[in-house]
Amino acid sequence: MFWWRRQVADGLWVAFTDAGAGNLALHVGDDVPAVRRRRSRLAAAMGKPPESLLFMNQVHSARVAWADQLVPAGPPNDGDALPGADAMVSPGGLNPMAVMVADCVPVLLAGFNADTGMVTGTAVVHAGRQGLSEGVIPAAVRELRLIATGELKAWIGPAICGQCYEVPEDMADSVAAQVPGTRTTTRQGTARLDLSGGVSRQLAGFGVVVEQIYGCTMEEGRLFSYRRDHQTGRFAGLVWREQT
Repeated sequence: MFWWRRQVADGLWVAFTDAGAGNLALHVGDDVPAVRRRRSRLAAAMGKPPESLLFMNQVHSARVAWADQLVPAGPPNDGDALPGADAMVSPGGLNPMAVMVADCVPVLLAGFNADTGMVTGTAVVHAGRQGLSEGVIPAAVRELRLIATGELKAWIGPAICGQCYEVPEDMADSVAAQVPGTRTTTRQGTARLDLSGGVSRQLAGFGVVVEQIYGCTMEEGRLFSYRRDHQTGRFAGLVWREQT
């Protein structure tokens, strides 16, 4: 079910699922009741009630939502019923949150109090080519810093790697103009994008401590990849706190 998971602070967990958890997206043509059952099983594995796990309605934007202000209009775990956003912040990290991907970069963040070192907030970010170019990373960091006076830490999950993400020359140049360092080339000189590298550089530029969890979605059969198969599911990045 989990590609990787770790307790990173007292009671704070971060994780990334794999294909063993099944498709977790409602928007890819999968059987909706089956998706909701998978989401419920995932929440149980996290030690959380199914209705508490929040998914975003991801729209490739730089919009940030606050988890404590979201009131789902649909059934539990129905991210499609939430306002469109590609980052979500939880004060105190009290809301278990998910970000779904299948080549884009999943980012998990935690912010701490400068005096006590306690967790004061968490965030999840969906950083695709468009959202990264529009500034979803600085937007999420800016919002998280409203409630975190101390260190910020980030975990960058599996995504399509810089050698596999081939794009047209003009697209690579356009993204690199907004996010320097994302453009790469092969030995043959064809253009590619390193989205994870761009995310890492942006976060480091804001003073965020970054840990990369490696895995190329295009190359790893245990991960969903839209580039490899357009008819595919979505895996998730997760951040949550244990029940106290």
